[in-house]
Amino acid sequence: MVLLVITIGGFYAIPNLFGEDHAVQVVATRGAEVTASTLSSVNGLLESKGIAVKRAELEDGQLIVRVQNAEQQLLAREAIAESLGDKYTVALNLAPATPEWLEAVGGTPMKLGLDLRGGVHFLMEVDMGEAIRKMEEAKIADFRSQLREQKIRYAGVRKTAKGLEIKFRDADNLAKAERYLKSLSNDMVFTDNSVGENYMLHANMSDVYLKQIKEEALQQNITTIRNRVNELGVAEPVVQRQGAERIIVQLPGVQDTARAKEILGATASIEFRMVDENADQAAAANGRVPASSEVYPRRSGGIAVLKKEVMLTGDHITGAQPSFDEYSRPQVSINLDAKGGNIFSNVTKDNIGKPMATLFIEYKDSGQRNPDGTVKMTKIEEVISVATIQARLGRNFVINGLDHAEAQSLALLLRAGALIAPVTIVEERTIGPSLGAENIENGKMAMIWGMAIVLIFMLVYYRAFGVIANLALTANLVMVVGVMSMIPGAVLTLPGIAGMVLTVGMAVDGNVLIFERIREELLAGRSVQQAIHEGYGNAFSTIADANITTFMTALILFAVGTGAVKGFAVTLMIGIATSMFTSIVGTRVIVNLMWGGKRVKKLSI
Repeated sequence: MVLLVITIGGFYAIPNLFGEDHAVQVVATRGAEVTASTLSSVNGLLESKGIAVKRAELEDGQLIVRVQNAEQQLLAREAIAESLGDKYTVALNLAPATPEWLEAVGGTPMKLGLDLRGGVHFLMEVDMGEAIRKMEEAKIADFRSQLREQKIRYAGVRKTAKGLEIKFRDADNLAKAERYLKSLSNDMVFTDNSVGENYMLHANMSDVYLKQIKEEALQQNITTIRNRVNELGVAEPVVQRQGAERIIVQLPGVQDTARAKEILGATASIEFRMVDENADQAAAANGRVPASSEVYPRRSGGIAVLKKEVMLTGDHITGAQPSFDEYSRPQVSINLDAKGGNIFSNVTKDNIGKPMATLFIEYKDSGQRNPDGTVKMTKIEEVISVATIQARLGRNFVINGLDHAEAQSLALLLRAGALIAPVTIVEERTIGPSLGAENIENGKMAMIWGMAIVLIFMLVYYRAFGVIANLALTANLVMVVGVMSMIPGAVLTLPGIAGMVLTVGMAVDGNVLIFERIREELLAGRSVQQAIHEGYGNAFSTIADANITTFMTALILFAVGTGAVKGFAVTLMIGIATSMFTSIVGTRVIVNLMWGGKRVKKLSI
């Protein structure tokens, strides 16, 4: 078992020895797709430019092209970006140089944090108050619409410090409204707060509903930010939640903080417009369209002539999910708020049987600067869907005529085109690449010197048993690296290296306790076999107590910490687990092999 565990740990630690290749990463954006033909055309292009390609591969919908050195990397990026156009993001990257056979069985090197590779770190906080306020406004509009539909007379609906308040002129209408509104949803808690002739019905969001709103706001913002980060073409970006209201964004290799902020805070919106069926497509291609219409490019290719009048904006969309109709054909189910439902119902009743377009509008970084130094933004407008209105539409409707991939993409764009609630950057750090390389070198030196001192001490003080402890310590370090490489989300940071150095010192603590106990038993007149047995048996509880308490502390650090603190906690927890295995089980195996069951009168300890 010991050999198997150490072999597995060593096997997954091996990829860290191969280093990294200079590479160019190609990511499809705005409806494009990276395919085998893209790979073939890029290979042909680089060959014609005289750029030697070490390896080119499709990986998770991205194209990674490995080249010989940094100079060829820059040339390759320029050539590929010019050839593919603006529907692809081409970025510099460092790709692991792990052999293909090792990658095939899951062998990958450790991911390096920003402090080791360089880049930008943001800690962003979601304004949950604004998310709840938007939902309360939607609820007010819903109440007004629902009460009018049921012909229930009310005097007004407004927001107060205690929640939402609906005022009635008499008790009968209040009772009808309370029964009806309660039957619609369990999300709200209704209370009759009438006083005298003031007939008031208070509505408060339930705790479960408030928690759901906050969770959806956080998850939708994470999705939106992740989509925007992908537009950057950053290698191995990190976008993850931190607690209940915060999002961590780490962009390795990005040094322009202003540009990163502009992209993360970019705005996007959706508009529904009618298609101008009477427009001449040939004339429109040359820019000649009626005064009441405009020409827009279609994401799938070609153009569309749309009416200038906007039927509805995406601000009214409360949900969009891909689904299937009764014939298992893909579609997108869209939910609107009450105001949006009324608007849509009125504008679609006279347009049944006519095509309606979904226009996606986004402001993106142009790569240029304004005179005042700010990032110049470019407005991009594309028609992402055209569907025929089959019937009068209300708050809930579907868009069909799409394939599965298009339905998934459209739902994502409709749902996450804009941030559902504002985000504020509460922490910002920028690490330069040269500082990252220096951190790696300093971390290596700290590891080497710490390891060397411990090895020499154990060898001199415990002699033969010191050799055994040193073997266990080396195996422990290999296992820590192996486990860190195996865990998909684990990232090695500078504090993580500190955790590994600390683990080196802590890993021999268990052996020190065991060896000292064996010495005590020998001095007490026990035989060699009894001393070894008692040393390992009696020291175990002490070692376990010390390591468990340290592990719990590291677990708390991981749960409440951010960034660097998490990196330290992860390596410390892994190091504690592996050190207990090597110092107790691993050394016991070697000791038993050397002295177990033998007549030994003296130990080299």
